[in-house]
Amino acid sequence: MPLIALTGGIASGKSTIARRLADHGAVVIDADQIVREVQARGSDVLSAIVAEFGADMLTADGSLDRARLGAVVFADDAARATLNAIVHPAVRRESAARFAAAFAADPDAVVVYDVPLLVEARSEDPWDLIVVAHAPEDVRIERLISVRGLSRAEAVSRVAAQVGDEARLAVADVVIETAGTMAETLAQTDALWERLTA
Repeated sequence: MPLIALTGGIASGKSTIARRLADHGAVVIDADQIVREVQARGSDVLSAIVAEFGADMLTADGSLDRARLGAVVFADDAARATLNAIVHPAVRRESAARFAAAFAADPDAVVVYDVPLLVEARSEDPWDLIVVAHAPEDVRIERLISVRGLSRAEAVSRVAAQVGDEARLAVADVVIETAGTMAETLAQTDALWERLTA
């Protein structure tokens, strides 16, 4: 019942790897989805965010204005640390509950936690394997511009706000190089699946 952490910098191809592992039968638990859920309208986490950052972080319907909050925290290390201190404990509790539920449903499951901020928040957790999706910074910046429509300044800021590649690679048990073709990324992912299920 392996518990795998899958991480990588923004626009590193991590989601492509997660989807491929899910196609093979892995139970993929998405940290970003958990973040959205714990920050939902009416949640304690959202109340704490508003108390810290102000009511202008809400949309007209009372839900979180993720773009507005992102603009604040990606430009200010202290603000980002404050946000993480609010959000990370709730995400940790919910993810642990989901891991337990997945293994209760199938003791032989391969559970993959798709977690962008592993090095920042969860690298010391008892993972059976840490998989890092890796593409050089310049490749990821170009992807953010061409695929996600960010300006170059926004793309550079988002990449700079995360830990550097060296820190991620230092915790990796497996590195999947994603700067090449999609077929090359998928072939590495398939080889990982064979290793996990051998």
